[in-house]
Amino acid sequence: MCTRFVYRGDDTITGFNFEIDLAVWDHKIMKEKDRFYIGILRPDGVRHSYHGVNRNGNVGTLLYVHGNPAGVYRDSMDCMTIADLTEQFIQAKISFDDALQIAQKKKIVYAPDATMQAMLSDRHGRTLIIEPGIGWREDDGRYSLITNDSVLAPESTRPFIVPGDDRYERADRLLNRYGKHFTVTDAFSVLRAVRQEGMWATRVSFVYSAKERVVYYVENNKFSQIGKCEFSQL
Repeated sequence: MCTRFVYRGDDTITGFNFEIDLAVWDHKIMKEKDRFYIGILRPDGVRHSYHGVNRNGNVGTLLYVHGNPAGVYRDSMDCMTIADLTEQFIQAKISFDDALQIAQKKKIVYAPDATMQAMLSDRHGRTLIIEPGIGWREDDGRYSLITNDSVLAPESTRPFIVPGDDRYERADRLLNRYGKHFTVTDAFSVLRAVRQEGMWATRVSFVYSAKERVVYYVENNKFSQIGKCEFSQL
C-alpha cells in the first residue's frame, strides 16, 4: 500500500505515503549528503533505496501491485527488474532520459520476490510510470498520481481492489482543487487525508520541493512533527 504524486505548479512538488506491514519489512529513514531514502533491509544485509530522493532531483518510488504473468521475473540481458531500475535512478546512476530509454528498449520485469510498479520523476516534473508486463507512460499535465492499482490498464487490477480503498479517487479529487500555486503544506494535507492505519499503516510520509531542494518527512502519521533533509546546491 502506498500513494505517490507529482504536482507541477510554480514548484515541482512530490508527495509519497509509504505503507508496510512491520512484521514483514524492516525500514529506516536514511539521510545522506546526496540522498534521502527509506532504507529497506534485504537478505543481502543492505538497506536498499527503493523509495527516495537524490540531490539532483530524481525521485523514485515503488508501489506494490498485484502481478501479471507478462511481468514475471526473468534473468536475462534483455530484462531489467523494476527494483534495479528505480534504485539506480535514486542513486543517480541513471538520468531520467536513461530511464526512459531503458523502458523503451528493455523488458521491465518484477523483482524475484515482489510485484511492484514505479513512478520516477525529475526536478523539472518529468514523470515516468512503469508497470512491468503492461508498459510505461511519460506523464504530463498538472499532476500525476498512482497508488497500488494499475493506471495504464485499470481493468487488470480492478478485481483486487480492497473494498473501501478509495485512496486514488480521494487524492485525485483533492489534487484537482489546486491551481498553479501548490505548496509543501498542501502536499502534506493530501497525504494526511489518504493516510492508512492498522497493519498496513503509513510509516513514512515525505514531500520534496524541487525549488527549495528540501525533503520534508514525518513518521507514523505524526504530521505535527516534520523533519527536514536539505541538499546543497549542485
